[in-house]
Amino acid sequence: MVRRPLGNHHDGPDTLLVTPETTHTEPVTAETARLASLVASARYVLWDMDGPICRLFAGYPAHQIAGELVDKIKQLGMDGLLTEQERSSDDPHDALRGVHERRPGSDLVLELEEWLTLRELKAVSRAMPTPHADPLIRTWSALGVRFAITTNNAALAAAAYVESRQLTDCFPYVYGRTPNLDLMKPNPHCLEQAIKAMGAVPSATLMIGDAATDLQAARRAGVAFLGYARNANKERILKEAGAEVIVDSMGLVLEALRNLP
Repeated sequence: MVRRPLGNHHDGPDTLLVTPETTHTEPVTAETARLASLVASARYVLWDMDGPICRLFAGYPAHQIAGELVDKIKQLGMDGLLTEQERSSDDPHDALRGVHERRPGSDLVLELEEWLTLRELKAVSRAMPTPHADPLIRTWSALGVRFAITTNNAALAAAAYVESRQLTDCFPYVYGRTPNLDLMKPNPHCLEQAIKAMGAVPSATLMIGDAATDLQAARRAGVAFLGYARNANKERILKEAGAEVIVDSMGLVLEALRNLP
C-alpha cells in the first residue's frame, strides 16, 4: 500500500516516503518504485469512475438508491426474485444483477436498468471529485497519455460528470453499463472496447480502479492495474483480490507523474 505520509510519521515498509519536499532525502520504497514504473509505462489509462475520479454518490447515497430500487421491485410484485442479501445490500447493482440472473433479457431488467441510469444522472450534480483527480487527469492527458472511462455505472452518467468538471476533452472514450448485465466488470468487455477504440497496446495500458471487479477485468484484458483505496475496507478488499500496487491518494499518482525523468 502506497500511503500519503503524515508529517514525519512512518507507518512501516509500505509507507510512501517520497514527497516533493523529500525526494532527494528519503529512500524510495519498493511500493513507490512499482507505482513509478506503472505510471512511466502507461501510454493508455482506463479509469473506473466512481472512486478514482469521483464519489458519484456523495450527495445521493448508493444505499438510498439501492433501497429505492428494492422498493420499486416490490411495487412491481417481483420481490420474490431477490435474495435476502440482494434486498439488504447497499449497492444497487446487487438487486439489478439479481433480477437479471433470474429474468435475463426481460423488459423488467431493461426498465430497472433505465431507472438506475436516471438515478445516477441525478447523483452527478452532487458528486464529489476525488482529491487530486482533476489535476492528475489534466496533467497526464497534457503529456499525451490517452484516457477512457470503463465503468459499471451508466456511460451517460460518466459523460455528464466529466462534462461538469470540464474534462470532456480528456475522455473521448466512455464505456459503461449496458442492458446486458453479463458484460459488467469483472467481464472485461468495456475495457476491451476502450482498448480497441484507442488503438491501445494492452502491455502499455493501465487500469485504475477501486474494486476487486476492476482488478479481475484488468487481468482478463491483459492490462496492468493500480488500485485506489480511500479507506481501510477498500484496501483490504483490493489486497485480498491480489492487487500489488494500491494508493490511498490520487495525489501520490500525481507526484509520481511529476517525478518522472
